[in-house]
Amino acid sequence: MIKQEDLVAMCKSGDQKSYTGLYNAHATAVYNTILRLVKYTDEAEDILQESFVAAFQGILGLKENTGFRPWVKRIAINKSIDLLRKRKLKFIELDSNYGVVEDDCIDEETFEYTMDTISEAIAELPDAYRTVFNLYVIENIPQAEIAQILGIEHTTVRTQYHRAKHKILNILKEGAYREK
Repeated sequence: MIKQEDLVAMCKSGDQKSYTGLYNAHATAVYNTILRLVKYTDEAEDILQESFVAAFQGILGLKENTGFRPWVKRIAINKSIDLLRKRKLKFIELDSNYGVVEDDCIDEETFEYTMDTISEAIAELPDAYRTVFNLYVIENIPQAEIAQILGIEHTTVRTQYHRAKHKILNILKEGAYREK
């Protein structure tokens, strides 16, 4: 099996088969990241293709110490956010103290849910909350960097993250209540 670094080097030298190898190795993970942000499969598929095209066109700029997957995922995240902006998604600036609830204020009840149930709750979030939540929790992007990517204040990211978290808990609680 060919190592990822070797595939990248082969791509940089123009070997066409190595492009397929990189695509096959990373497409599923990148697609899942995109789908968490844009919600619709046809849009996610388009962004996946655009992201790999952009990555392959710019492969000569990929630094040795940067992995291909994080690099192409970042391209995909940026393209996903661009699509959300085209939809006129608004990340509302709020007073920094408004609506922020600290983690220690959350009920101490224990909940048990399947990943499918949690994913469904996340999918019910408004686009802005879902975007911030997924970038922060799933993609592990720091809040300050999310603010920079989205062009909003760090306090807005923090507020939308906390609101998303509480909305998810409420959705899960309502679902558990309905099931009883």
